[in-house]
Amino acid sequence: MDLVDEIRTRLTVVRDPELQASIVELGMVGPITVDEGGHVTVTVALTTAACPLRATIDRDVRAAVLATPGVRDVTITMGVLDAAAKAELLRVARRHAQERAPATSIPRQAPVVMISSGKGGVGKSTVTAGLARALAQSGRHVGVLDADIWGFSLARLLELEGEIGVKGGRMMPVQRPEGRGTLSLLSMGHLAQDGDALLWRGLMVQKAVAQFIEDADWSAIDILLIDTPPGTGDIVMTLSRLLPHLGQIIVTTPASDAAVIAGRAADFARKSNLRLLGVVETMSSFPCECGHVHAPFGTGGGQRVAEQFALPLLGSLPFASGTALTDALATLADTVAAVAADLVPVGCTARLLDALDHAVAGDDPTAPSA
Repeated sequence: MDLVDEIRTRLTVVRDPELQASIVELGMVGPITVDEGGHVTVTVALTTAACPLRATIDRDVRAAVLATPGVRDVTITMGVLDAAAKAELLRVARRHAQERAPATSIPRQAPVVMISSGKGGVGKSTVTAGLARALAQSGRHVGVLDADIWGFSLARLLELEGEIGVKGGRMMPVQRPEGRGTLSLLSMGHLAQDGDALLWRGLMVQKAVAQFIEDADWSAIDILLIDTPPGTGDIVMTLSRLLPHLGQIIVTTPASDAAVIAGRAADFARKSNLRLLGVVETMSSFPCECGHVHAPFGTGGGQRVAEQFALPLLGSLPFASGTALTDALATLADTVAAVAADLVPVGCTARLLDALDHAVAGDDPTAPSA
């Protein structure tokens, strides 16, 4: 092995402090040159020129190179990854996250569905609340996580206001019956008042979301819906790291500009190796007493996003209230339940693990339910 190969091998132990993956595997190490005097030049590409962990990476790379026999000194040149390299970095980081995802109380057979949008004001939280109610009314125990830390609204929309309890060291979601099922919600709205402004950024926000996932009791749910902030920021990336098997639904209105921005959210999901389940269009149209159907926000936005990314259009919700919207949400809930079921295929191993859980609990998994 020549000296350049030896240096590259030693750099495999240097990890990106945030992604906790090798900078070599992440594609961050570029050309390495060594002159006759043992002076080494290493190019390292960062995700952004203003990376706050730049000094840490510089220190660790320098230490690894200088520990290589035959190296006298080292110069590190910092650059920035291009778009293709960033996409590959996200793919590798996503795979690592799937391999070391933290343990949670979410049942293995409970699908996790993230409701997202490219911009605000398209009805994303209303879709989440409507889906949760419709799924619960059909007899499911529906968990809902309001991960829109700054724009929390689900405690009010679902009429699930109250205090979060603690049992066995875990947060207990606020809960109530809904139809034949149950709703369980965790939201920043349970910890702050509606009028409060949360001056949180970066790691504080990521930690709060992580606690709602890792330190909460979701053990009784049949499905978990997660409402996220608009766009493609830290919260969406944190959720994809903590819950590598989740699926994502994109919400848009029929308007062309909303559809374009929704397309960015879908593109981010693809580049982050997230499973896209489909598109939901809101505010599509409404009938008036004159017999005409009006489309105040245009037409076709949801279909355009669906076709662009080869996704199903899961449903179009009318710009209306009452029976028409309720019926549309019930149909959408059935569709979402069907596509989400593919997120957790039950194989032999899963059945064996479930049987083991029942055996430890002392019950009989073959016995008919009451």
